[in-house]
Amino acid sequence: MRRTLIRFATVLSMDDRIGDLRDGDVLVEGGKIADVRPNIDLGSGAAETEIVDGRGRIVIPGLINAHMHTWQTGLRGFAANWTLLEYFRRMHAGLATVFRPEDIHIATLVGALNQINCGTTTLVDWCHNNPTPAHTDAGVRGLIESGIRAAFFHGSPKPEPKPGEPHFSEVPHPRREVERLLKGPLADRNGLVTLGLAILGPHYSTLDVAMHDFRLARELGLIASMHQGGGPAKTPGGWEKLIEAGLVGPNVNIVHGNDLSDDLLQRLVDLGVSFSVTPENEMIQGHGFPITGRLLKRGVRPTIGVDLESILPGDVFSAVRVALSMQRALDNTESRKVQGTIPETTTIPVREALHWVTTDGARMLGRESEIGSLTPGKLADLVVISADDLNLFPVHDPAATVVMQTSLANIEAVMIGGVWKKRNGRLLIDGLDRKKELLVQSGRRLVQDIEKQGRAA
Repeated sequence: MRRTLIRFATVLSMDDRIGDLRDGDVLVEGGKIADVRPNIDLGSGAAETEIVDGRGRIVIPGLINAHMHTWQTGLRGFAANWTLLEYFRRMHAGLATVFRPEDIHIATLVGALNQINCGTTTLVDWCHNNPTPAHTDAGVRGLIESGIRAAFFHGSPKPEPKPGEPHFSEVPHPRREVERLLKGPLADRNGLVTLGLAILGPHYSTLDVAMHDFRLARELGLIASMHQGGGPAKTPGGWEKLIEAGLVGPNVNIVHGNDLSDDLLQRLVDLGVSFSVTPENEMIQGHGFPITGRLLKRGVRPTIGVDLESILPGDVFSAVRVALSMQRALDNTESRKVQGTIPETTTIPVREALHWVTTDGARMLGRESEIGSLTPGKLADLVVISADDLNLFPVHDPAATVVMQTSLANIEAVMIGGVWKKRNGRLLIDGLDRKKELLVQSGRRLVQDIEKQGRAA
């Protein structure tokens, strides 16, 4: 049985019973966390165990990126100056229409590899550019080949309808395709890559379609994730009708949610709905201020997603820092307005933010018993940060170092399911240069093809 022992590290377990350890050990056995405590004695098993020197290192649970459209990796930075309205027109009604399955595959593969490189061990891949089963399978294959733990949220394209075709808001989520995935490449509900639904929801579909899609997710035992916000709702009052029908509960995940009223937000929270905030993109594209603070006031934490690498960086550390800093700024502004001064102390500690990208991401996926913390019995998904690096040293508060100062340059090693995916600052992947070349070729062709059609002006 494969065993690894990380010795004498600073360990942020994110498990309240274990807490933080200085000079702590983490034992991994058979793909799971076997023990977390100081001075683990291997006994007779020492000879069969890989010993990793953790001095000058911080070990944390693998990060969970709760929302990303990985199919856009080949278009990095291309949409950086677009508002949400431009994005709808130029991405979904434009560039998305010229994607081939091989474009989806290489974008998903390289995008997932970059997530591992940045310390993400679980990726929620919200794939809504899959006009054919071949496109869908290409995305799933890319995730599997990358070795990342992932939830593939199967979506649907958003092109402008051709004459005689219904608008995408009128098209129910395809049951046959979902059932095909559950019987085929994503049949294992406990596998490295699992299935969820990226549905339209009441903001982007008719009520009949929303009812159908919510029922489909409930029947198949899948998470139903949907965007909420960005212009007028397709079905005003749709959430209230879905709630009345008993279709809203813990399997529902709302992305963004900036325009939800306080009353409706409270009802959704009370029903156990989870929320994924993508703070940087929401502010850039015009969604509005993230609802981080509104959720915290109601006793629930957000999960954090990158959203779009076609606009912004793909590392979760950047996203969680933006979420934390933005909400602190809003809280400070409110205090000045109400009390005439800044708060006596910070409104959100950095450790709180670390939960958003670890334990709360796991809870959103319904996998809190498997991932999200360094707890014995859970899957061995972890990140080793080089705390001796010039930009991190000296470490006074390990949680602050991780949340506020860590970057890609400090991610020394990444383990998923007990297997090292990155060591000594390098991804353990063959043929990376060739994969990068294919991604460049894909991105260039996509831009050229859409420019030929005159739809990227």
